Amino acid sequence: MECHRIHGNHVYENNYMPQEDDWDRDMLLDPAWEKQQRKTFTAWCNSHLRKAGTQIENIEEDFRDGLKLMLLLEVISGERLAKPERGKMRVHKISNVNKALHYITSKGVKLVSIGAEEIVDGNAKMTLGMIWTIILRFAIQDISVEETSAKEGLLLWCQRKTAPYKNVNIQNFHISWKDGLGFCALIHRHRPELIDYGKLRKDDPMTNLNTAFDVAEKYLDIPKMLDAEDIVGTARPDEKAIMTYVSSFYHAFSGAQKAETAANRICKVLAVNQENEQLMEDYEKLASDLLEWIRRTIPWLENRAPENTMQAMQQKLEDFRDYRRQHKPPKVQEKCQLEINFNTLQTKLRLSNRPAFMPSEGKMVSDVSNAWGGLEGAEKGYEEWLLNEIRRLERLDHLAEKFRQKAAIHETWTEGKEVMLQARDFETASLSEIKALLKKHEAFESDLAAHQDRVEQIAAIAQELNELDYYDSPSVNARCQNICDQWDALGALTQKRSEALQRTEKLLETIDQLYLEFAKRAAPFNNWMEGAMEDLQDTFIVHTIEEIQGLSTAHEQFKATLPDADKERGAILGIHNEIAKIVATYHVNMAGTNPYTTINPQDINAKWDKVRQLVPQRDQALIEEHARQQNNERLRRQFANQANVIGPWIQTKMEEIGRISIEMHGTLEDQLTHLRQYEKNIVNYKPKIDQLEETHQLIQEHIRVGWEQLLTTIARTINEIENQILTRDAKGISQDQMNEFRASFNHFDRDHSGTLGAEEFKACLISLGFDIANDAQGEAEFSRIMSIVDPNRVGVVTFQAFIDFMSRETADTDTADQVMASFKVLAGDKNYILADELRRELPPDQAEYCIARMAPYAGPDAIPGALDYMSFSTALYGESDL
Repeated sequence: MECHRIHGNHVYENNYMPQEDDWDRDMLLDPAWEKQQRKTFTAWCNSHLRKAGTQIENIEEDFRDGLKLMLLLEVISGERLAKPERGKMRVHKISNVNKALHYITSKGVKLVSIGAEEIVDGNAKMTLGMIWTIILRFAIQDISVEETSAKEGLLLWCQRKTAPYKNVNIQNFHISWKDGLGFCALIHRHRPELIDYGKLRKDDPMTNLNTAFDVAEKYLDIPKMLDAEDIVGTARPDEKAIMTYVSSFYHAFSGAQKAETAANRICKVLAVNQENEQLMEDYEKLASDLLEWIRRTIPWLENRAPENTMQAMQQKLEDFRDYRRQHKPPKVQEKCQLEINFNTLQTKLRLSNRPAFMPSEGKMVSDVSNAWGGLEGAEKGYEEWLLNEIRRLERLDHLAEKFRQKAAIHETWTEGKEVMLQARDFETASLSEIKALLKKHEAFESDLAAHQDRVEQIAAIAQELNELDYYDSPSVNARCQNICDQWDALGALTQKRSEALQRTEKLLETIDQLYLEFAKRAAPFNNWMEGAMEDLQDTFIVHTIEEIQGLSTAHEQFKATLPDADKERGAILGIHNEIAKIVATYHVNMAGTNPYTTINPQDINAKWDKVRQLVPQRDQALIEEHARQQNNERLRRQFANQANVIGPWIQTKMEEIGRISIEMHGTLEDQLTHLRQYEKNIVNYKPKIDQLEETHQLIQEHIRVGWEQLLTTIARTINEIENQILTRDAKGISQDQMNEFRASFNHFDRDHSGTLGAEEFKACLISLGFDIANDAQGEAEFSRIMSIVDPNRVGVVTFQAFIDFMSRETADTDTADQVMASFKVLAGDKNYILADELRRELPPDQAEYCIARMAPYAGPDAIPGALDYMSFSTALYGESDL
């Protein structure tokens, strides 16, 4: 926060100027400097106040009531301040000054020790301090040159503009300007035609200053704010006065748009003059038009000729209302606009120092007001006469109006009803749509009954008008008769539509029931035919005479059901024919097909024909297969004698291999040795199998399949044991742990299949200490484990997958700890490792291997070739290990 002392002990604060030097505080006590400020600030204020057509003579006296102070702020800011107090009392003056001070404060200026009472009391030093604050805020604050502002910006601007001129060295806002060359250089730099700078001498400051001040006042519209004698006769001129004067040069030259500004001023003056002249013409024309309209309107309002009918009087009233609504309001606005234009014109003329406007004779505002008073007097009398005449006729007309209103409401309600009742929309509607139409029609019938009372009222009013000899009774009677005739027609059409809807509903309900029955019987019959076709076309594989005889018996039983099936088919088609008969008899327009099924009679007949075609084909296939089985039976007896020896041998070996892979006798190596000896014995048995195949080539398949299963089983079991050995050695699993894993697995392998189902595996894990509760968290954990042991989602877990998982679960923590320890050693204080660090710390072959695996991973913070802990562990051990 910065503060400057103003004339003694009073202080104000602002954010626009840097802290002044110490000598500046003393300078403000010098009467010479105070004189310069008074003259400069007065001229600066008048340069703005003249735009509002006024000025000040004594700076501390003329601002005491606050009026010109508020006006000054409005002119320099372009904004409107609060409305000033016009009273002459001290309290009014203080209020006005406070409004001005509050406005200054609202612009970011902080005032300290400047009070409205001191300004009202004419305190010269306090008033000068306030004006300096205003100059700082509105004339200097916004000056900005190369990121400097206010005083520094203004000084830099002066230095830049005067740099090319000899004998000019602007370093401050006091002694740098005493010789007048600075002012002359500023003018010559922007308007060289105004000053012959080459003829100026540094040792003639009076001539230089007077030349600059005179030219500025004459050609640049900058008022003379200082006298040359004041500047030359002072050791150091007042800085604030010089800054104020120089800021006027800045604002006059900044933007380099002098010509355009002058042209704009001329255009503005011309526009104002043209606008004023146009306002004068508009006033004359508007006043003439308004007086002529009043002259033509008064005779019409004074006409009191009576009418014989209510319609005629109503028309007069309507004309009068039309006059009030349409003709008079624009004229009221014209009269108001006339007065506004007159006042606006006079104000603009006064502000432009032009003489007041005098309208033509008889067109003064007072003349228009007098004529308007006569118009309103005639208008009042005419309105009273109209109302009295209308009251006389409205008693009878009220009844006729009531008839018209009720008739209009009824006619509006009946509009479109006959067309709606005659609609044939029910002919193409479905059953659900018919029911909806019936509900809608029932609602209409209720509405129709409710309107019966209005029709009776309309007829009663018409009768009363006839009895009172109403002048327009013929039209009333005709309208009433039309309403009654239409009412009778609506009743007849309503009854007819109701009967048609009910009749259509019954027909569609009958058809809907038939559709439903057709669907209920067609669906099972269609399924039976599809099943029959599948059975008749099904390929059969039999191995004995008994099997083919069983198929033949079943086929004969099926053929026995065909007559009953044909009867059912006829019944189903009969339902469809009944529907077609109803449609043809009653001309029902069916909008769609059976909603309960997609089966149609054509499908049923086509499938029935297919069944009848397949029956004899099935007969022939069964006969041929029966003959083939009789021949095979003879060969089987020959094969059985030899196969009865080999078959049990294969089954025995399969069971022995299974026991070796499940039971835990010895180490894995012992089990592997035992299995390989079994494999050698099985291979040596192969010649007996070959001999059996050579003797019975046609029926050796069973023995071949058993032999191949035996070879596959022994090879798979050997591979499983080898994988278990690899897992044990890689993960450091002891033989006791391996035996424990096998015992747990075998315990839950109830069917000795060599695999565990999902629930068996879950029970096994729980027995081993895994926390898998029966809640959402437990299910999520078990799903994670299953995705590891059963990645292909087969639904079972092998022993190899089981021990892989168990070895991983027991080793993860140790591995992670080892990786973290290695990472910290290599990375040091960083949170990442560079490739060069690996080359420096690891053996060459290991370092290059790790760097090669690091390549796919992005480094932290986009550092090429760098790994954080997670990327490092993944590169070394893979995602599945950590």
